[in-house]
Amino acid sequence: PIPARTIGENIFLGRYPIKKLFGIIPVVDHDKMYADTEALLKKVRMKFNPRQMLGELSISQIQSVEIAKAISANCKVMILDEPTSSLTHNEVEALFQIIEDLKKNDVAIVYISHKIDEILRISDEVTIMRDGKYIGTWDAKDLTNEFIIAKMVGRELTNLYPKRENVPGEVVFEVENFTSINPHSFRNVSFNLRKGEILGVAGLVGAQRTELMEGLFGIRSHASGTIKYLGKEMKINRPKDAIDSGIAMLTEDRRNTGILGVLSVADNISIASLNQYLDYGIAINDKKIESLVKENIEKMDIKTPSSKTLIKSLSGGNQQKVLIGRWLANNPDVLILDEPTRGIDVGAKYEIYTIIADLAKQGKSIIMISSEMPELIGMADRIMVMCDGRVTGFIDGKDATQEDIMELATKFQ
Repeated sequence: PIPARTIGENIFLGRYPIKKLFGIIPVVDHDKMYADTEALLKKVRMKFNPRQMLGELSISQIQSVEIAKAISANCKVMILDEPTSSLTHNEVEALFQIIEDLKKNDVAIVYISHKIDEILRISDEVTIMRDGKYIGTWDAKDLTNEFIIAKMVGRELTNLYPKRENVPGEVVFEVENFTSINPHSFRNVSFNLRKGEILGVAGLVGAQRTELMEGLFGIRSHASGTIKYLGKEMKINRPKDAIDSGIAMLTEDRRNTGILGVLSVADNISIASLNQYLDYGIAINDKKIESLVKENIEKMDIKTPSSKTLIKSLSGGNQQKVLIGRWLANNPDVLILDEPTRGIDVGAKYEIYTIIADLAKQGKSIIMISSEMPELIGMADRIMVMCDGRVTGFIDGKDATQEDIMELATKFQ
């Protein structure tokens, strides 16, 4: 995707419709391109202005445009790699209808996903791989969730979410009437966070959950409101202010705003805490860095050939563990985890869940954003629900149901 180009230009990149100017000079036929784009977007139930810049869209909207681009190519084989990772329920249903239409038109679909319910719903055959090795292929109608999970992780996984026994302590983090400078973003948000608590944040695409967390971390500017830690007001106007105040943030877009793909695992782990490992304030102590990296790889069980391996060659789950290790090197008190298990397999998910539960047990306070309601219900002590930039309610984790969350998530729609 090219953010600085329009939706239409992205969809027809490399195959723009051409017209002859004065019957001689070939130029891009923009009217036809945007008309075709609009028709295509309507066909796949996407209501975007085809002349809008792609960079103005959310991750889920960009993903929808990429799906439309693939459909527009009239291909005979389409490979969809985690196509629903950022889509709402309605967008997923629309995609499944499109897939059914493509199948009727003799298009073969290779659908890569870690979402087992989706695989069983739309697949004719299911192929399972583990650690880069082919495990087997079966008729989808003969499979169960439990069978697929066992084959994916190489063992029976009886409980996806780790048992949690710690009880959250006193309130340590407070947000009051927090409002963005953007009138269409988050506004008048108030909540608190206790020591050792996992606070889940739920909402549909467009609820401004990520934008709120970026505001708390200093990535986005806010117009009003206060943030307090242990009763003391914190001034956070940039990410450095948040980091210095003991806040860490794992972003939702691992590839673009998380990993540094051209750097090694070691560099990715240490980059946020290099100032702690300086001799005389000027020279990096390589031995201390090496010790930090080794400790993180062992503690987080990061599967990598070497600490010098480029992080982009690791699986999504191992990349995510590297990023968590990066922030833990700063010993933060509050961790904001935005979609921490997006795009990773069920075995790696369990490992991430265990890490999160252990951090809470150690007294870390965690804010966990997720689009997967079962994940929030399984992990969170409380769930804060947002809709259209506002908090619509809180639900106790042990009493939460998907129906309760959806009712609050659609309150203003």
